[in-house]
Amino acid sequence: MNALQVLSFLLVAAAGTGVVATRNPLLQSMVGSFFGLQLSILFTVLQAPDVALSEIVVGAVAFPLMVVLTVAKTSAKGAK
Repeated sequence: MNALQVLSFLLVAAAGTGVVATRNPLLQSMVGSFFGLQLSILFTVLQAPDVALSEIVVGAVAFPLMVVLTVAKTSAKGAK
């Protein structure tokens, strides 16, 4: 295992801890997006570019967008 792989694993672990430690749903979706980007970098370092591209779409774009839209819709209903 080389230094780049170790660094990638440590960054993924730190980002995952950040997602768990965050309590605000909007902030958690942003941190989750960062976690998805870190995972895609890890998959690229581990020479799995197809998995990295899938992770970029799902983890960094689709999931945080769905969380933000859901929070916005539920908070708009609660304000009325």
